[in-house]
Parts: sequence; C-alpha cells; structure tokens
Amino acid sequence: MKVCFYAIVSLFMASLNAQDTVDFTKKGRDWYVSESTGSGKLGTKEQPAKDLGNIIYLLKPNDIIHIAEGVYKSKGKRGSDEINVPVQIYGGYDVTFTKRAPWTDHKTIFTGTNEYKKLTTPRLYIRTDQQRAKNGQLAEGGLIIIDGIIVDNGPRNRYHHDKDLAIRRKASPKSQQNPSPESGGIVVVASHYMNVGVQNCVVMNTAPTEGAISVRVKKGGKGYIRNNLSINNTGYGIHARTGYVGNDPKLVPQFVISNNTSLFNWKHDPVASYGGNALALDKELTATITNNVFGFGHFGGIYNKGANIVLSNNLFTGNSKYDYKEINDEMIVDDIVDEAERIDASSTGNSTALLQISVAERWAKIYGNRKELSREAVDASVSAANSGANQLRGMLGLNLQGNTTTMDAEIFLPRLQIDEAIPVGLKNWNGIGCATPRYK
Repeated sequence: MKVCFYAIVSLFMASLNAQDTVDFTKKGRDWYVSESTGSGKLGTKEQPAKDLGNIIYLLKPNDIIHIAEGVYKSKGKRGSDEINVPVQIYGGYDVTFTKRAPWTDHKTIFTGTNEYKKLTTPRLYIRTDQQRAKNGQLAEGGLIIIDGIIVDNGPRNRYHHDKDLAIRRKASPKSQQNPSPESGGIVVVASHYMNVGVQNCVVMNTAPTEGAISVRVKKGGKGYIRNNLSINNTGYGIHARTGYVGNDPKLVPQFVISNNTSLFNWKHDPVASYGGNALALDKELTATITNNVFGFGHFGGIYNKGANIVLSNNLFTGNSKYDYKEINDEMIVDDIVDEAERIDASSTGNSTALLQISVAERWAKIYGNRKELSREAVDASVSAANSGANQLRGMLGLNLQGNTTTMDAEIFLPRLQIDEAIPVGLKNWNGIGCATPRYK
C-alpha cells in the first residue's frame, strides 16, 4: 500500500470541477522536527526544531512539516497545538528523516501532562476558517494533510484516585489537576474550497463531546479520512462535519471514509444519552464509506444526522444498541439497506461478525468487567453481534464465566497504553479496517 501526499492530491484533483478554486501547485517550505536531536528555530533537516509547538508562529500556508519519532508535549508542555494556516504534517520518521514507520519502529506521539491550568483544547487543532488573505478577505482553497501521528490523551486526563480507571471531567485545584480535556485528538476546521486528508493516524484516550478525529469541510471542500485507528474515546471515534448550508450539489462537502477501525467508543459520561458511536456524520454533506470496522459503541456504529451516503463493505461488531442510526431510526446491519432513507441504492456488502480483538489482556479484563448502569437492560436490548457478556468476553480473548464479575473501582474510559492499542490496528480483517501504514 503506497500512501503519500501525491496519492491524496491525485484523488482530490480527479474530483475537482471547473468552478473549484483550489491551487495545489504552490508549495511552501519544508520544516523538520525531532524531539531527540532538535534545537532552535531553523527547522531544517540538519538542524530540526525540538517541537512543533515551538515553530507554529513561523508556519506559512502550504508549508510541509516532517516530524521524527519521539514524545511531543508542545511548547511549555501545554499539551495542545493550534495552527491557523493550511499545512501538511507527516510523522513517523526515524531521526535521519529517511524512513517512516509511524505505528511500529518510529512512533511520533502527541500527548501532554495533567497539570493545573494547562490547555484542554484539541491536541492537534488546525483551523483555517478565520484566516484572511492580504486583501482582508477570508482565504479560500488549499490542502491540509495529517499523516502518521499518534495522539494519546491518557497523560492529559484526570483519573479518579489516579488509578487510570475512570476519567474526571472537573479540575481539582486542591491537587493541582486539570479536568480531562473535553476535546478531540485531531480536529480540523477548514476554509471554503479547502481539502483535508487525515490518514495513518492513531487517536486514543480522548474524551470529547464530539469527534476524536473531527474534520469539518466547508463549501466546495472535500474530506479524506483513511486508514486510521480510533480506539477508546468518548463521543464519536470519527466525526465528518460540514460548515455548508445550501442546496448546490457542486458545493456540498464530500467525504471519502475508508479502511478505518473505530472501536470502544464511550458515551460522554456514565449516564449520558449522547456520544458512544464509531462514526457520526452531519447533514449537508455526502460521503462514501467503505471497508471500515465500526465496533463496541456504547450506543452504536454509525450515527447519521442527515448526510447522503454510500455505505459498502463495512463490518459492524459489538455495538450495544444499534449498528446504524439515521436521525432517530435505529437499525441493525441486516436492516440498513431496506430501512435507511439516506443510503444510496448501490450500497452493499455490510456485515457483522464476532471478531477477535487484539487488545491487551490487562485492559480487556477491565473493559469486560466494567459496571454498566442497568447492564442487564443493555444486554437485553442488544440485537447486533455483541449479544451478551460472554460473547463480549470471547471477542476480547477472555475466558467465559458463569456470572458477571465486577471490579470495586468505577470504570469509565480506562486508560489504554499505546503498546496495548497498536496491535489492534496492525492487521485488517480480510481487507476491512486499518492496517500497518507502508511507505516507499
């Protein structure tokens, strides 16, 4: 699998029409960042910067940033990077910037700390919809790419009694602890006619109200979300969003969402009635959704708020209440093509299966033994693949049991370690879901 900037550009170029104003020909400068060898602001391959946060104010539209392996906490360990111009970010390099292996040998990890009054905004936030050109008009067009970044909010979260078993959403001034950030791991808000690609990324342990991976495109824009692993987040594992209001089919934002794995998506809090879906889609957009795994949603797989979509060859597993929700109608996978009104008639091949999930046994035991409010009612309502506690345990590779064992501590979004999560995404299921990124 060859996954690179040029492949995304070719995809977008092929779908442009004469009215589009996107200019792919203008290239900015290359920047290099290395946590282990970086120093200063030159940002060259020979003398890279130490952290992306240190050079954000120097970035210009169309700049390309290459980030080597390492753990990055942003400038002053503030735990959040906000960029306001369209850029391309590529992680997973070795220290010489000659090899890439973002999920195995050369992980580029974006995280932070839970220190009082540190930032709680998205870990990587690119927002260009307020950027203005030299003439004072809002800037339009361009390309944003995020490729090969691992976002782990575990160190940024506040956990009950510091046991890593349950997050807390309020700060503790007494213990000098921040609240768990109520924001996504990778969040992009693009300008008009701007295209966005997010691929080969891992986002985990985030606690947003909305998307762990969130991409908002506007009038005439396109979003491309491919080969990502979203695992153990609240809200929505992936959120396709729009900033367009209108009825011109040439301007409606378009998404391609393919070969992602989105698992263990929790509702916002233990008693919430929202969140808990692998994928959510706004209305006023179109999307082609293929070859994804959507599983273990506290509520469901896909929550479609009104988008027109093609849905083919996706695998749904372990979702508690439904596989697909369209506005207020809830469906299991077998009923989607018959009952859904927003799905194109060409959609086919969606299925369910009891998958073996390669998550670490330590974390699987915590998840499998968690307490649920009215757990019996949840299990009784299940009509998708996860039809009971023992089926869930079997899918996680745990021994079956005669009765449910609960743990004394409250469990909600228990912290998952990077080395425990990555094996889940390294291999897909017969071409469905994400797999190890490969580069030439």
